[in-house]
Amino acid sequence: MPDETRPVTGLREWLRRLADSGRLSVARPGTPLVYRLAALAKRLDGRQATVFPEPDGHPIPVISGLVSSRAWIAEAMGVPESRVLECYEAAAEAPVPWREVSDAPVQAEVHREVDLTRQLPVPTHNEHDSGPYITAGLLLARNPRTGVQNVSINRCQISGPDRIGVLILPRHAHAFYQMAEAAEAPLEVAVVVGVDPMTLLASQAIVPIDHDELEIAGALRGEPLETVKCVTNEVRVPAAAEIVIEGRLLPQVREPEGPFGEFPQYYGPRDDRHVIQVDALTHRYAPLFHTIVGGGLEHLWLGAIPREATLLGHLQRSFPGVADVHLPVGGVCRYHLVVQLDKRQEGEAKNVIMGAFAGHYDIKQVVVVDRDVDIHDPDQVQWAIATRFQADRDLVVIPEAQGSKLDPSARNGISAKMGVDATVALAADPFEFTRIRVPDEDKVDPDAQLDPDGLNWLRRKLGE
Repeated sequence: MPDETRPVTGLREWLRRLADSGRLSVARPGTPLVYRLAALAKRLDGRQATVFPEPDGHPIPVISGLVSSRAWIAEAMGVPESRVLECYEAAAEAPVPWREVSDAPVQAEVHREVDLTRQLPVPTHNEHDSGPYITAGLLLARNPRTGVQNVSINRCQISGPDRIGVLILPRHAHAFYQMAEAAEAPLEVAVVVGVDPMTLLASQAIVPIDHDELEIAGALRGEPLETVKCVTNEVRVPAAAEIVIEGRLLPQVREPEGPFGEFPQYYGPRDDRHVIQVDALTHRYAPLFHTIVGGGLEHLWLGAIPREATLLGHLQRSFPGVADVHLPVGGVCRYHLVVQLDKRQEGEAKNVIMGAFAGHYDIKQVVVVDRDVDIHDPDQVQWAIATRFQADRDLVVIPEAQGSKLDPSARNGISAKMGVDATVALAADPFEFTRIRVPDEDKVDPDAQLDPDGLNWLRRKLGE
């Protein structure tokens, strides 16, 4: 039996656990890579992960839906759901340096003649996607000045046999690229496909520049992550990964990339973007190719947990009364934040709202509720807004602020922010806001109280 109190440190270990618990489906061999694979994965999204043997006849299986619920992520971390954010934030604050090895499963086979269109089973997901995309690839880059690495997940368009178009948003990898480009040099990178759940989660940590997310993976795993040096550059990659694409981000080169179905469940537009020239492909014997369906639950939850952990820590440093935070699926796990607050002062909720906007520029709506509201239940949050909020005194609006460039309602990333204080006024009559409750409603056992022959009695009664 697996030890569910320890983190899952292997991708294949996690697949076995999903299979043993009825949460893994295997498709019939030969599923088409264009649309059909993503269609089936999305139909099973949040209920079962999926393995696709021989997709379009390709020898490498595709896997999808590995961490598509909050409960699965908690299980993979080896903690209760109530401790997910606490444990993630603790790992981010106490990273464990990785340990380099010279012999690694991911370099069992090395290809210096690369044709990604033939060697990898890369799916096309959405109707208007510009073609096949690597969507679960961890992009690893080194700071050209310090050598410290950064890890992120970027959409990677297969633009040719050895060419990848990549969207790089203005964060750490982009800063590294600007340093290299200023020196008229390429930036060495690697795209890693198929890693354990902890490394996947760590890749989404929101930390300052020159904080290596692979070290956060080590903290989440409870042991150093083993890495290996790429065969053609200086980037260190997870030794137990399935597939690594080694290459260089070319200076002064931009080529068309997109459209692509993104997490807001709209298309990111086509534009001239950065280009990776591929130098080598390495992989395990009999590797697995992980794909994340754009806008699906796996995509959303991977972004939600690290952001929630970061925002909770950020808010609690200034507001000790903040008890919990949640980025709901309805807000694409990025744009809407719900905060649970033990309010001590009037006006505190509005300060929390402004602090949340400062925590991440993606946040465009914040709702603050009291401790008696379950922030993971959207009906309870709406109930709090309906009964504790008045727009003329409890609404905060901030126009013309920085937002997400992938929000189609924004104007090139310029967005309005809205905060809702749905907390009870401290001076309110306590009975006025006392929630109705039937005594023993949580204790009564329906099975013990209902008559198994009751329907027959009712039919006789109605027939009289």
